[in-house]
Amino acid sequence: MTQITAERVFELIEKSRLVEAGTLSAKFDEIRAAHAGELPEDPVVLCKELEAAGVLTRWQCEKILQGKYKGFFLGKHKLLGHIGTGGMSSVYLAEHTVMKHRRAIKVLPKSKLGNSSYLERFQREAKAIASLNHPNIVRAYDIDNEKDTHYIVMEYVEGADLQILVKKHGPLPYGIVADYIAQGARGLQHAHDHGLIHRDVKPANLLINKDGLIKVLDLGLALFQDQGDASLTMEYNDKVLGTADYLAPEQALNSHTVDNRADIYGLGCTMYFLLTGHPPFPDGSIASRIVKHQNTMPPDIRSDRPDCPGELDGICVKMMQKDPKYRYANCAQVAEVLEVWLAKYRKEHPEVAIKPAKGMSIDELLEETKSRSNAMTETVNNRSAKTMDGNAEVGSGVMKLSASDSGVLRAIAKSDGSSVDSHIDLVQDSNQPNPKRSKANAIATATGDSAVSRSGASPLVKPIDNSGKAPNPAAAKGPAAPAKPSSPAKNTPAVPKRKSNQLLLIIAGCITLLLFIAILIAVLSNR
Repeated sequence: MTQITAERVFELIEKSRLVEAGTLSAKFDEIRAAHAGELPEDPVVLCKELEAAGVLTRWQCEKILQGKYKGFFLGKHKLLGHIGTGGMSSVYLAEHTVMKHRRAIKVLPKSKLGNSSYLERFQREAKAIASLNHPNIVRAYDIDNEKDTHYIVMEYVEGADLQILVKKHGPLPYGIVADYIAQGARGLQHAHDHGLIHRDVKPANLLINKDGLIKVLDLGLALFQDQGDASLTMEYNDKVLGTADYLAPEQALNSHTVDNRADIYGLGCTMYFLLTGHPPFPDGSIASRIVKHQNTMPPDIRSDRPDCPGELDGICVKMMQKDPKYRYANCAQVAEVLEVWLAKYRKEHPEVAIKPAKGMSIDELLEETKSRSNAMTETVNNRSAKTMDGNAEVGSGVMKLSASDSGVLRAIAKSDGSSVDSHIDLVQDSNQPNPKRSKANAIATATGDSAVSRSGASPLVKPIDNSGKAPNPAAAKGPAAPAKPSSPAKNTPAVPKRKSNQLLLIIAGCITLLLFIAILIAVLSNR
């Protein structure tokens, strides 16, 4: 290998065509004049000066110092730097040689060409991106190849992905989380409307630009719903499923038959990551994490952030339901419910910024927002003995639960999730059955009312005796002593025990029915 000297650096740059000959000579003359008529002996010092002058980029300097002068151009684009490498491709920052627009170029490594599925999947990704045009999705401008180098020219997003953002700043402020996930949902809905399922939704595939705009990227695993044979992972028997930490339960079982709700699950896990700073199941092997996604709800978000608003928590938990039918029906619903919540949150907290001001970076916005954030009062939820229903305080006789609160959903997931509908699901599809027993069991678990029998009256109603007083808790500790005979009150006929029990059951049933109607009306009015 030829020794790299200052003169050799000039020769390599000239051969690379990175800089026009006249501009290059003029710049070297300036450097000589600054060093008493001689070039710096150390080629690294020379390259640093060229970088500081804007003649070369850091990445280009590194390649020149390695003695390389080829591979700096792809078509009409000059490569400026390396952005990152994924499982199937490498991405470079490039500049159009004429228009001077900056682009991201995804290159398929030559080593992958031996497997035809990689090339076809690469081309399919280009087709998928090219069919979409939405502000929340990274756009594709061209697909081409130079001999055996295949590449896609895409929109360059100046910013960072959410994985990096959380690693740098920790869990994000609540308003910003709602805004980012709502934007991601809007982008995914656009893809779903065009028959595409992303199948790899995760923080690293959501970019945030300098203006606070979310961009969904990486459709390499996209599934075309309108083509039965479009899944190349099935055709070539590939094992690629997605990313274990954000993988929907049904996708792990069969990645070729999933629908848009698999992306909702991945987006819910992404939201969990933004709120807590870690994925739902951060520990264990890949196999063990996939199994947990199949049958275990992740730890409560409030174990990491006790002040997390109950409604925001509930939205996230609903997105992560194991059975797809208990998630939101589509990403548009996810975006709408988050946008409604965000509007209320911003009204209550006008001092909290969601978008960066002019001249402010995303990093500065996050630090400023986190410094201003104060613990907020929880929204209506099932964690306190008394809750607020509108403007009236509800006493201990009846416990009302927020329709979007995570407690009910977590209880449903832990019980018979295959036969229980949440309040929100009932609003969306009133024709689905709602077995009372499983529902009662789920809400009993949510309210922590262990004294209610699983086959008894609704756990939302505290049982009462004939005198109207609450039952004595001590009575449940052991068998009751024989009751002393007593004569009925004067002019009051004795009520047979059997009829009395029937009357209580009827009253309890009526109260339960009225309670359900009240909850349904409240949910519909909020929508």
